[in-house]
Amino acid sequence: MPRTLNGLAAALPLANVDTDVIMPKRFLVTITREGLADGALADLRFDETGKKHPNFVLNKPPWDRASILIVGDNFGCGSSREHAVWGLMQYGVHAIIGTSFAGIFFDNARKNGLALPIVTPDIRDRLLALADHPDGLHITIDTTARQLSHGNETLDFTMDDATRAALLEDRDDTLDSLKHADAIRQFEAGLTETMRVTVAQ
Repeated sequence: MPRTLNGLAAALPLANVDTDVIMPKRFLVTITREGLADGALADLRFDETGKKHPNFVLNKPPWDRASILIVGDNFGCGSSREHAVWGLMQYGVHAIIGTSFAGIFFDNARKNGLALPIVTPDIRDRLLALADHPDGLHITIDTTARQLSHGNETLDFTMDDATRAALLEDRDDTLDSLKHADAIRQFEAGLTETMRVTVAQ
C-alpha cells in the first residue's frame, strides 16, 4: 500500500453493516479471489431483478467513482468471511473511515491492504455531511502520519502500530512467519526429539 491514498469519498452512514450485506453468501461460490466485485454491497446496489437502485449513493455520480467509504458504527460485523474485504477492494474501495470495525473484519482488512482509519464520532459525522455535497469530498489519507486531509483541514485518525506497519510494508501473517523459519525448524526438531524419547520410554 502506498504511503498516501487519495480519493473521492462516499457516505454510507448505516450502522452494523454485516458481512452478509458487504458480500452476500450467494457470491461465495468461487474458490479464488476473482470475480467478487459484483457481490460487493450487491443488495444495496441492485434490486431483485438486477437493476441498480437509483438512490443508492454508489450508483449516483460523482460517488460511483468513490474509492473511500465513510461508514456507520461497527462496520463489518457478522461472519468472518474474507470475501467481504476482497470484494470491496476489487470494486475499487481502498479505504474505509469509521469509528469502529468488527474485529475479524478489521484483521482481514489489515492482511489484505485495505486501510481502516478510525476517527472520533464528531469527525466521522462531519465527514459524512461533507461527503454529501454534490461536488464530492476528496480525501487524502496519510498512513505514515496517521492523518487525513481535505481542502485546508487536516485531521488525526487512529491506527495501531502493527496495522500501520503491515499496510506500509505490504506484510501478511505468512511472510511474517517465514522471517522466523530457522527458529520454527529448530523448535520442530526439538519437539520431534522430545516425542521420540517419550515414546521410547
